[in-house]
Amino acid sequence: MEGQDGQHSMIRKERAILALEDGTVYRGYAFGHRGETVGEVVFNTSMTGYQEIMTDPSYNGQIVTITYPHVGNYGVAIYDMESNKPYVRGFISREFSGEYSNYRAQQSLEAFMQQYGVVSIQGIDTRALVRRLRTGGVVKGVIAHRSYTHPKDPYGEFSPEEESVYVQRARDHQDIDGFDMTKDVTTALPYAFPTLRHGKRVVLMDFGIKHTIIERLSEVGIEPIVVPAHTTPAQVMALQPHGLFLSNGPGDPAPLEYAHKTAWELMGLLPTFGICLGHQILGLAAGGQTFKMKFGHRGGNQPVKNLLTGNVEITAQNHGYAVDLESIPNGAFVATHINLNDGTLEGMAHSRYPVFSVQYHPEASPGPHDSRYLFDRFIEEIDAFDGATGTPAEKSLTGRLGV
Repeated sequence: MEGQDGQHSMIRKERAILALEDGTVYRGYAFGHRGETVGEVVFNTSMTGYQEIMTDPSYNGQIVTITYPHVGNYGVAIYDMESNKPYVRGFISREFSGEYSNYRAQQSLEAFMQQYGVVSIQGIDTRALVRRLRTGGVVKGVIAHRSYTHPKDPYGEFSPEEESVYVQRARDHQDIDGFDMTKDVTTALPYAFPTLRHGKRVVLMDFGIKHTIIERLSEVGIEPIVVPAHTTPAQVMALQPHGLFLSNGPGDPAPLEYAHKTAWELMGLLPTFGICLGHQILGLAAGGQTFKMKFGHRGGNQPVKNLLTGNVEITAQNHGYAVDLESIPNGAFVATHINLNDGTLEGMAHSRYPVFSVQYHPEASPGPHDSRYLFDRFIEEIDAFDGATGTPAEKSLTGRLGV
């Protein structure tokens, strides 16, 4: 079994391991909540924003590796929460800071992790881990703290037999593919977001929405009403909205057939904006297909070309699946944005209906603000909307599938 020992400035630290399903074991040191956790191991290339990443519901089911080598130096501020709690299954860093300096912060990163039960590991070679993920693709993994399994000997090494057990535990863990993960992150009940001015009412389908997205929509003159993922088309229309927003969220979009149906039935009836998982749902709703990427796009530095303007945007992203535009029948959607690293679809617009979407996060929290114009575009679509453009005949299932 292959292993790699991390170095750390402190000699006596509680031992921890990261065991991957491919048999690799990284040996490091415990941080955060003492315990064990299992999930899909991914990496994020952002240099800041660890709190926003941890509290992004799109990371539900995943252990996140931060490529930046030093994490935690500015602590944790309640103003930077993207949801009510962290959703990551675990966190990995070359080095976590035990101290912090920031006038906005209320507590250290480790205290925050301990409060919410986030199991983490530090002191491993994160560059080697990320290279492995880029070469072989994302894998399932387990973080285990020796202080949890051996409370009388927290500084000792895990035995080869114990490491083998954790490798097998990673292999046995349920794959994200084909599993609906939105039920763990969506709101249980509808709620209205308070606004300072009267605006256009928009229903936000919550598949794991971030707080900053709601705030950005409010800033451009929208009155957001957030509803659960399973909300039906009739329930949406009963709220008499001016528009529909399909949010980000975790995991595989394919099993969310209820969301595909809702998006399809409302397509053309309301101006619609989808981001991330919402973008993928629109593609599937129109009869297209999605595919899992080798290691996805996660970070605040993804270059995207706007095909309508020729401009290049640096974007914040977090997704492991992508839409196959060619699979959507009848040319219903056209590409508006592409990723300049790998050529994957980053944005599309319906050829007839006021419906558009992007694969990335235009609210950019954390990340650059190049794409915030998309919220203005959405309000422009709402203001220009003249009434439903879809007809009953076009809404038939056969019309959707192009057969």
